[in-house]
Amino acid sequence: MKSKSLDYNKPTLRGKITVPGDKSVSHRSIMFGGIAKGRTTVSGFLLGDDCLNTIACFRKLGVQIELDGTNVVIESNGMATWQEPTDVLYTGNSGTTTRLMLGLLAGSNVHTVLNGDESIAKRPMKRVINPLREMGAKITGRMDGQFTPLAIQGTKLKAIDYTMPVASAQVKSAILLAGINAEGTTVIREKEVSRDHTERMLRQFGAEITTEDGIVSLQGGQQLTATHVAVPGDISSAAFFLVAGAVAKNSEITLENVGLNPTRTGIIDVLQEMNAKMSIEIDDELAAEPTGTITVSTSELQGTTIGGDVIPRLIDEIPILALLATQANGQTVIKDAEELKVKETDRITAVVDELKKLGADIVATDDGMIINGPTPLTGSTIRTYGDHRIGMMGAIAALITKGAIELDDADCIAVSYPTFFEDVQAVSN
Repeated sequence: MKSKSLDYNKPTLRGKITVPGDKSVSHRSIMFGGIAKGRTTVSGFLLGDDCLNTIACFRKLGVQIELDGTNVVIESNGMATWQEPTDVLYTGNSGTTTRLMLGLLAGSNVHTVLNGDESIAKRPMKRVINPLREMGAKITGRMDGQFTPLAIQGTKLKAIDYTMPVASAQVKSAILLAGINAEGTTVIREKEVSRDHTERMLRQFGAEITTEDGIVSLQGGQQLTATHVAVPGDISSAAFFLVAGAVAKNSEITLENVGLNPTRTGIIDVLQEMNAKMSIEIDDELAAEPTGTITVSTSELQGTTIGGDVIPRLIDEIPILALLATQANGQTVIKDAEELKVKETDRITAVVDELKKLGADIVATDDGMIINGPTPLTGSTIRTYGDHRIGMMGAIAALITKGAIELDDADCIAVSYPTFFEDVQAVSN
């Protein structure tokens, strides 16, 4: 855990950045490559700690994976050939790895134990385990499977028709991954649409899956076929620079190869609503994951209300949007975001407490926060709680504070953005 002092003296930001590969797509590329038959190739893979833990899990299952920079080659003969690991599958800080692996392992023919770090030990797993148990999964763990470590005895599963209580791409994906090996048609009903990377990748690997009016249907027993996955840049990582470009003086930043999956572009909708100066050029709308180039420049921002069905489309961007709101004219209300409480840390409490230290006019609510702006911010020590998004929020704040910001744990940022500080340096010189 290394602290870092950041004193940028309110720079003008200029330049182009290609943000690293999308974390959600990178995780899934390894998982799908590990269950498909044949040789799967991946380009633009994210070399963050979370995604490397996913690779380590699949290697322990006997899947051959070669890494060459951001290119990956996965050789697999399908799940039937997985080997039973002699060691625990360690998922680190990754909720995605933990929850999606539960779905895959439940329908496998191996016995496994999943465990992660301290933050994973606090994150609720029952929301995934309950529907999997309805499918016949044999999963045991602390507090009846509420928390890791979790033991999974792979077994034959049966399809279910499941209505999602809250929007969660991880829960939906775990059920779909279990559904690949289940007998019958798995149906998932969503009240609010969540990220659809799993559905898109299932199609890419040759599965027949239908999505219509918030209902996803997948026929079990399909064999996936190896393919190539081009991972787009992560819009959740790009969000930090979109906000930096909008709030720093006399600035303009261009972000290239950013993933523009419509289930992830809530950040763009909100920035436009808040009057951010932004232009978007679509590169390839027909790709499995559409991409584009976004340019943002210093803006006269207006407060707004962020809530309802946009929340699942920007849940990970709320910490940096809260910082943006401190520089907007008027009041910004963030609501319907209770899900923030069960992220790497309670992000409602963390964001409010840390921005208050800088002088922000911000209060927590049960399901979000209320921010009044614009407020000049002053440097202080930011506690990251070991949460990469709180760490990056603090680092971007350092671009507009009077005085330095001290991050208590700068290393946690490597989970999703290993080259973050180099990119900040590149645009602030």
